[in-house]
Amino acid sequence: MNILLVEDNPADMRLVREAVAEHALDATLHWVSSGEAALNFLRRQGADHDAPVPDLVLLDLNLPGVHGHEVLQAIKSDPATLHIPVVVLSSSAEPSDVLRAYRSHGNAYVVKPDDFEQFIELVGSIQSYWFEAVRLPSQAQG
Repeated sequence: MNILLVEDNPADMRLVREAVAEHALDATLHWVSSGEAALNFLRRQGADHDAPVPDLVLLDLNLPGVHGHEVLQAIKSDPATLHIPVVVLSSSAEPSDVLRAYRSHGNAYVVKPDDFEQFIELVGSIQSYWFEAVRLPSQAQG
């Protein structure tokens, strides 16, 4: 399993990495720190020409350059990537951000907790749901 984390904050990236390790999920975490880098990864462009197709995208909204909402719209409007589940993982609890993400066909919207233990637990629950409870498109393809 491959997870693409789109997160510009190195501290949050480390928290997600720790949570993935703590929950012993058999997944590879790929990290990009901008919306443009996420699109290059997903489109397998430039240095990412051999990037794996992620099974799940964890997407921050407040990114430098290409905003997270734009990344989400690009993912869900491209036939090559629209099947990939996208979980918005944002510090914003603004109702307008939540509504916009769902209107752009985001699969889930999660607000990052401030507490370290809650953050680790949250990522663990995301992993449990997306990698244990549901069947992903990549699993259906073989």
